[in-house]
Amino acid sequence: MQKETCMMEEKKGEKNRKGKKRRLSFVYILGGGILKEDFFVKHVKMVVLIVGLTIGFISNRYACILKIRKIDSLKKELREIQLESLAISIEMAGYSRPSMVEEQIKKQSMILEVAGSPPYELHK
Repeated sequence: MQKETCMMEEKKGEKNRKGKKRRLSFVYILGGGILKEDFFVKHVKMVVLIVGLTIGFISNRYACILKIRKIDSLKKELREIQLESLAISIEMAGYSRPSMVEEQIKKQSMILEVAGSPPYELHK
């Protein structure tokens, strides 16, 4: 008799649960009530896996964006340094011209003269 009443009560409880309409409101979701749903209870591992992968993908994307920004800033810096190097090499090439060397020698009043005859090689 007791078994029958227990079984009847369980059936009524199941009918109430199935017949009960659950409203998915904002407060219900944020309050954590959605986590008590049968779907979430049955698939806890899958939900945790999906949340973990989502967090991993978001953090990976953020790290990639930071690295891309760093690469862009380094490329700009490299370009500036290359232009500066080019300007310095052009300036140094101008100083090494024979006419500039002669002018510097005259300014410093050194006792050097330009050779009148071209140099010649001595062979053994």
